[in-house]
Amino acid sequence: MKIITRDVPPRAAWALEQSGLHPLLARLFAARGITSKDELDDALARLLPPSSMLGAQEAARALADAMAAGKSICIVADYDCDGATACAVGLRGLRLLGAPLGFDRVNYLVPDRVTDGYGLTPSIAKRVKAQGADVLVTVDNGIASVNGVRAARELGLDVIVTDHHLPALKDGEIALPVDCIIVNPNQPGCAFESKSIAGVGVMFYVLLALRAELRERGVFTAQNQPKIDTLLPLVALGTVADVVKLDANNRRLVAQGLKRVRAGAMPPGMTALFNAAARKPAAATGFDFGFALGPRLNAAGRLADMTLGIECLTTEDALRADELARTLDGINRERKAIEGDMREQALQMAEEMFDESEEPPPALVVFDPDFHEGVVGIVASRLKDKLHRPTFVFAASGAEGKEHELKGSGRSIAGFHLRDALDLVAKRHPGVLLRFGGHAMAAGCTIDEEQLETFEAALQQVAHEWLDAATLQRRMEADGPLDTKYRRADLVDTLHQEVWGQGFAPPVFCEEVVVVSQRLVGEKHLALKLKHQGEPVDGIWFGHTEPLPQRVKIAFRLDADEWQGQRRVRFLVEAAEV
Repeated sequence: MKIITRDVPPRAAWALEQSGLHPLLARLFAARGITSKDELDDALARLLPPSSMLGAQEAARALADAMAAGKSICIVADYDCDGATACAVGLRGLRLLGAPLGFDRVNYLVPDRVTDGYGLTPSIAKRVKAQGADVLVTVDNGIASVNGVRAARELGLDVIVTDHHLPALKDGEIALPVDCIIVNPNQPGCAFESKSIAGVGVMFYVLLALRAELRERGVFTAQNQPKIDTLLPLVALGTVADVVKLDANNRRLVAQGLKRVRAGAMPPGMTALFNAAARKPAAATGFDFGFALGPRLNAAGRLADMTLGIECLTTEDALRADELARTLDGINRERKAIEGDMREQALQMAEEMFDESEEPPPALVVFDPDFHEGVVGIVASRLKDKLHRPTFVFAASGAEGKEHELKGSGRSIAGFHLRDALDLVAKRHPGVLLRFGGHAMAAGCTIDEEQLETFEAALQQVAHEWLDAATLQRRMEADGPLDTKYRRADLVDTLHQEVWGQGFAPPVFCEEVVVVSQRLVGEKHLALKLKHQGEPVDGIWFGHTEPLPQRVKIAFRLDADEWQGQRRVRFLVEAAEV
């Protein structure tokens, strides 16, 4: 592990400090590309305008017409946290904006991960039609569903696609669904600056455009318009849980959501999920969304039915919300157990591919007939973190009649665009990939089981060509030493109040410390007594068991725990350079 200290542009840090920011925050923000305090303004008025998102106003007009005509709207969701929150935002928002019209004919449908697969398919279009819907709205999917949209249109459904994923490619050319309205900042011709917005954010923007459209039609005035900012806690949850880049616009959406959560202004289901996770909403951070609430919702889509998650997020009954949150918590515990067993088995299989004295192969592909397809993505992520290689984990399809197919989920490292790698594999080996899609860091594909070895060899060949020694060197960016005057509990709280996440990394400091003592706790965590710049401080390295040398350079986050009524700062170790 190589720990790299981020550059801090001195002029930017000085300007931020002069504008009134705390010196530590000024340094951290400058290292993340912030040059003026104005960029940190999280006011709703600073959000990018809906008018700049291609298709949003057209979708707003279509929805307003449908609502005025009393047509039935069905939202086709996805089975992850982004899809669930986007669906909940759509359901709540359409009912809220339709209230002055007496409109409430909006329902939803969630594809089954095993039997339906991902996205809008012709079979799902038929189910939507059978429900009696007139308008089909996708959330967090649809941009690649060319056949599904065609089938829906042939059935007489009006289709609005809201998505944030990259479009499908056919023979190297972008292939978009036709004869429908598309709202997606990643479609050609869209000038919306935040290309990293999550699916839930796209749906929220459609609702912003719809509110403006209804206001223009005189349904309500600016003074008595429905307050759809009440949806921001859900937007923030889905944005963080989907691990999209927290650019300026996404940070504003998350910041506004967090403010409302901390004030207790959120749906009963979110309150119930905080309780189930034993987290305090008043001190909520992005970490809670990404590692407490998000996994409990995702677990339903992985092992059960995301309908449970959506019902939890949309119910107004606090008792029902608590019941659903407890159910989701139980499913998440089951997910952890399955994941733990699969992770150990997958790691053993991966490590058998090379000797201890050797480096791992440039890419890893792991399959076992007993793997659960709902958990392969998490396991791929764990293997990628452990071995620092692009990794695919496959499981046998559970869909009837497709037992010969393998469903794989991949995770990548910086410098290796996973979706582009799959595209190259498909070009070099036509027919090997039955389906594929995704992003730079995460992708999925389906292959025939007999093609597994061909796929593995092809992916490793691409990795061998694209990855060099520098890219394969595990690195961690950190923020340099921490002055002892900043090792205070109140500053820990200050840091926790800010919005951190993907693309706007939480503060991680690094420097050499003296290890005074170390011991294992819970058989899998390393508890440490350290000397930091000559002063004692506690530390802990979760999930790490190997002892550290007496002097070592560590990367660490700041945390504060309470002991005998006193709050003390401790170091959460993230890495060590040994």
